[in-house]
Amino acid sequence: MTDSPTSDTRRAGPGPEPFADRQLADFIRSLAAIPSMTTGGDVAEMRRTTEERSSQRPLGPDMPTRDLEIEGGLPARLYRPDNALDALVVYFHGGGWTIGSLETHDRACRRLAARAGLPVLAVDYRLAPEHPAPAAVDDAVAAFEWAAGAPGELGFRPQLIALAGDSAGGALAELAALRTRKSPASPDFVALAFPNTDLDATGGSMISNAHGYGLESADIEWFSRQWLPDRARWSDPDVSPLKAGDLTGFPPAIIVTCELDPLRDQGEAFAARLRSAGVDVTLRREPGMVHNFLLWDLISPACAAAGDRFADDIRKVATRMLAGRNSTNPGE
Repeated sequence: MTDSPTSDTRRAGPGPEPFADRQLADFIRSLAAIPSMTTGGDVAEMRRTTEERSSQRPLGPDMPTRDLEIEGGLPARLYRPDNALDALVVYFHGGGWTIGSLETHDRACRRLAARAGLPVLAVDYRLAPEHPAPAAVDDAVAAFEWAAGAPGELGFRPQLIALAGDSAGGALAELAALRTRKSPASPDFVALAFPNTDLDATGGSMISNAHGYGLESADIEWFSRQWLPDRARWSDPDVSPLKAGDLTGFPPAIIVTCELDPLRDQGEAFAARLRSAGVDVTLRREPGMVHNFLLWDLISPACAAAGDRFADDIRKVATRMLAGRNSTNPGE
């Protein structure tokens, strides 16, 4: 757990350092040999490429799944592992609000559901640039409210509901939690893997980790422009939760950052802001780890282990909350 995040400006050397294992080091160096996907700016091609890559990965843990439609026509997929806890994780995929889908994160959601032992509802929210902000946030809120009020469609009524996501999906979980924190139905906790929290961030890890770790700071800026072309609005708390003036009432949070990620400092700054507002926060910085590790479990044992730890965090919080509720209401 990282209570006092520190700056790290190391660079990749001839061995695995500074990466978590040699497989990850070799993979990231192979990425450096090809142009970034954002260089050409062809969104359709980026989506085609990511879908093709995901289709080549093994399916992941076998479990009952069901494709369904959230009210309003929003596609989603429900994963229900055996002997699951009486809870639900509503999950938003990463991809800079521009790429990604149910398919690109299918394996990651299967691994999360199987390891955490919780049902996962993955949401296929609308993407930019066709649907700029706040469309994806609207979808995230609609998905949560639907899950909280539609036990018939789900097939069960979970005792607690968490919002979770990676990267841009983490930002959607944050923003949906902020919107709903004072509503009758609000999320019980959030779980964020390497999340965006500040579109306007320019210093710290956005500089020290800008190049050579699989996600370039220039890529982050490109994706942000797709989602919200007007840069003058990037500091708006409606898209950058770190800029929110008041974070009281935000649900308990799990935040996992990566040592070698441009987004590291803004994720940790958000954790600090939440703690200052009295929010219970579990914060961990994964050493030697890079952005997108949830998708790279087949490439690197260290990525697989980091993904397992994220799922374990979610199970621990859900188990603790369920135990507290059952002890308070023993007849239920």
